[in-house]
Amino acid sequence: MLFAATLWLLAACHTPAPAPYGPTPTPQQLAWQQMEMNMFVHFGPNTFTGLEWGTGEEPEDIFNPTDLNCMQWVETAKKAGFKGIILTAKHHDGFCLWPNPVSQHTVRECSWQDGKGDVLRELSDACANGGLAFGIYISPWDRHDPHYGTSAYNKVFLQTLESALTNYGPVFEQWFDGACGEGPNGKKQVYDWHAFFQKVTDLQPNAIMFSDIGPGCRWVGNEEGHAGLSCWSTMTIDGYTPSHSPSQDTLNSGDPQGRSWVPAETDVSLHKGWFYRDSEEPKSVEQLLDIYYTSVGRNSLLLLNVPPDTRGQIATKDSLRLMEFRTALDQIFTNNLAKDATAKANNTRGWGKRFSADNLLDSDYFSYWAPDDNQTTAEIVITMPEPRTFNRVMLQEYIPLGQRISAFEVDTQDESGEWHTVGKGGTIGYKRILRIPTCTSSKVRIRITASKACPILNGFGLYMDDILDSTL
Repeated sequence: MLFAATLWLLAACHTPAPAPYGPTPTPQQLAWQQMEMNMFVHFGPNTFTGLEWGTGEEPEDIFNPTDLNCMQWVETAKKAGFKGIILTAKHHDGFCLWPNPVSQHTVRECSWQDGKGDVLRELSDACANGGLAFGIYISPWDRHDPHYGTSAYNKVFLQTLESALTNYGPVFEQWFDGACGEGPNGKKQVYDWHAFFQKVTDLQPNAIMFSDIGPGCRWVGNEEGHAGLSCWSTMTIDGYTPSHSPSQDTLNSGDPQGRSWVPAETDVSLHKGWFYRDSEEPKSVEQLLDIYYTSVGRNSLLLLNVPPDTRGQIATKDSLRLMEFRTALDQIFTNNLAKDATAKANNTRGWGKRFSADNLLDSDYFSYWAPDDNQTTAEIVITMPEPRTFNRVMLQEYIPLGQRISAFEVDTQDESGEWHTVGKGGTIGYKRILRIPTCTSSKVRIRITASKACPILNGFGLYMDDILDSTL
């Protein structure tokens, strides 16, 4: 018996993990996805003119925040649950929020702080002191620079990148807008995207690069705040550029046959516009919750724009709304109603704890359930000590080994033992949150009905949302 038990333990310990399937995230991409929510900050001359796209002809002195406080941005972001901040260091108007040495349209040329101001410096220092990641948006379109529309401009832009990416510490995300308009000489710029990407790689090798096609993360295809009902983190980007990207449907849903790992980022503004206007009110808590479910809850990262006002601070009404949003998220998701449940799968890889279904219920991201390699469908039953009432179901796929699942259903069991389907979906990815009708049950069944390789799950939760009464 002892010999048999020893053989059993040895076999359990030596059961190999599933091989990675298809494209997989880099460590930086995984860490980026785990941030879940970051803050976008649109700030510049447009804050003072009321325009969304500046002309590039605004006088430098138009930029004049009366009481800039980047630490206030950081403290607000942290309290709201954001993990990083991305600043529009240069928008389409060409004005630079730092003394860019290759531009004459910067904070150096304005009277604010006697031409010695540097918003990039103040924000990067505040992020470092406050424990938030620091990111930079730099638009390649420049409606001010006289070189724009000529071959000389690409060199200017490379020098602009070098200035921003070498003097302000680690940058977690470099945000490239693919906008391309007509220059002062009546010509559109042919961007050297290969050189731009290489410059970022050379100067900030750990930065995630955002554009319509990544390569670190992609635009979700809209600015309304929703990823596709099915959202793959994979996409084929060969032959495309940020100025010539796949269709918006492909950006929204990804490509299950995609050859690169390019997860979706959902950018949306707290207001109607991207730059601050006193006349615009922030979105309601209900709207923000809906956006959370259709972004983070659909395998995307949420980048929520919170524009500072003309003081250079986040307005009180916006800060209060963000705190209400944070309170709502905490109210819903702090208590996982399945935290003391047990889980049993109809197929488990090997023996013992290593690939057990109970791994779905622990807090260790790197522990997971996996079946045998030849299984592309599976069932897992979650059993709670007593019936519980919930209307949100959270699932997580272990993406370090690739995104695999393409269809699943969720059932609950009634008092007579009958199973009823309460929700279904396509992809899961890093995180999927299903909004289902409110139900009470002690047993929940996850049915993986289609997967490109053996499915792997590492997270499960049941929650009750009393705030937003909707299903999707």
